[in-house]
Formats: sequence, C-alpha cells, structure tokens
Amino acid sequence: MSTATAPSVTTPPAHASRAPAPGRSSRRRTALLRWLFIAPALLYMAAFFGYPLVRNVLMSFQHYTPTTYFTGEAPFNGLDNWRAVFSDPLFTDALWHTALFTVGSLLGQFTLGLALAVFFSRRFHLSRFVRAVLLLPWLVPMVVAAVVWRRILDQEHGVLNAALQTLGLTDGGVPWLSSPDVALLSAVLVNIWIGIPFNMVILYGGLQEIPRDLYEAASLDGAGPWRVFRSVTLPMLRPVITVVLVLGFMSTVKILDLILALTSGGPADATQTLGTVTYQMSFLRLDFGQGAVVGNVLILISAVFAVLYLRANRADFGNGK
Repeated sequence: MSTATAPSVTTPPAHASRAPAPGRSSRRRTALLRWLFIAPALLYMAAFFGYPLVRNVLMSFQHYTPTTYFTGEAPFNGLDNWRAVFSDPLFTDALWHTALFTVGSLLGQFTLGLALAVFFSRRFHLSRFVRAVLLLPWLVPMVVAAVVWRRILDQEHGVLNAALQTLGLTDGGVPWLSSPDVALLSAVLVNIWIGIPFNMVILYGGLQEIPRDLYEAASLDGAGPWRVFRSVTLPMLRPVITVVLVLGFMSTVKILDLILALTSGGPADATQTLGTVTYQMSFLRLDFGQGAVVGNVLILISAVFAVLYLRANRADFGNGK
C-alpha cells in the first residue's frame, strides 16, 4: 500500500519579508533635500544678519572715518576704539541711563499691561471697543507718538501743564523735557504708554489659555482673589511672562527714535542711552569705529538676554508646560 507524501513547504528566511534597507545614496539624497529646504533661510540669515554683524565687529577694531568710503583704507588700531569708548564719561552715563530707562519701562509696561489684561478677561459691555481703543498707542509710529508727546509735555504751551495748573496741582509749568532731573522720567512714562498695549494683548491671550477648572477648584478650596492670582494665574502665565519681558527688554534697550524725537538726548545728556550714543558717535562725530563699539555692546547685552529667554523656554517645555 503506497503512502502519499505531503508536498514539502519551504519556509522563507526571516530576512526575506523585510523591505530592503535604504542605501547610502538614498540617505544622501534625503540629507541633500533637507539642506535645500533650509538653504534660503540660511542664505538670508548670513546676508542680512551674519555679514553686518561680522562687519560691525571688524569695524570696532579699525580707524573707520568718512574718508574710508573714498579711499577704502581703514587701518587696524587694535583696542584703541574700545579704550576710548570705555573711558568716555558719556558712555558711562548712557549705560546707566539705559539701565534706568529699560527697567522703568519694563516694570511700568508689564504691571499696567497685566492689570488691564486681568480686567478685560472679565467680559463686560463695550469691552471689545475699549480694548481696541487701548491698542492705538501700539499702532501709532514711534516718531509720531514722540512728537505728539513733546507737544503735550511742553513747559509753556503743553496740555499737561495747563491741566495741572487748572486743577491747582502746580503753580508754574513743570519742565518735563527741559530739566535734567525730570527728562529721563518723562521719556520712561512715554515709553510705558507706548508699550502697554503689547503687554496687554500678549498677557490677555495667555489668560484665555488657563483652564477655568483651576479657578473653580481654587474657589471651592476657599481661596480668595489674591491667593488665586498668586497660586493659579501667575504660575500658569510664567511662559508668557517670560516672552513678554524678554522681547520687551530687547526692543527697549536699543531704542533710538523715541529719544531722538522727544529730547535728542538732552538736556545736558540726561537722556543719552546706548542707542543715541551709537548714533552720535557714528553720524555726528563721524567716528564709525567707536560707534561700532557701542553697537557691539548693545548686541552683547541683547544676546545675553536672548540666551536667558531660550533657556527659560527650554525649562518650561521640559516641565511639560
């Protein structure tokens, strides 16, 4: 009796069902495509940011004058420009004025912007209209705002002094822009007025992202308004606050047009900042090498705070915020 044998089934090797691994040429093609996609951005950064930055650093070590544009000669003078700038009392005063102007502006803008953001987070009649009106200072060009405020703060014909005299708060006109003791404070107040809308808008957007459940849980636990603000609102707003403060710092520390249109750095250099000193050394003294030194100091200060901003953001993302 014959026995039928079942056909043998050969099992394919385990590696036969796998897709072939991409070759080296495929990996190179993928890497090339990635570089092609980011090449325009890299070229843009190199042309409009990298080259001017390198030129500014090199210029700070050269004797660069208007004749250089005709002769092309800018002799290397080492650290002479840096020594001259750091020994100039104008630079020291401008550094101190810049610190006062920046800190005062940031504190005022952030405090009032946060207060308005919290106020507008509670909906009421005409809230959108009032919020839109408060955005107007942010939409007005800086120079236009400075010129308007220069008329408002005029000692003899300004609206502010006229209102103060009408209310009996002052006997004579306050020298808002003509006194070395008051001019810097006036510039800070004007910059606060300009920067409040930016802070309000960004912080208002951050408040809208906070879950309402947290406020309900806090109220059930018996927390008062101040405790809720301190324990819920501020911690949840920390990433937004970091963005507002760092961006506000980087735009305030280098401000130029507002000071030039408002006081031109006076009176008696009382409102000179690093931005105005850069302008004065480069375009009034026509010493572009020393102007480049002050510009490099501004770049270094901004870079330090940019690094702090990135580190703060990395920490927030690492904590899952």
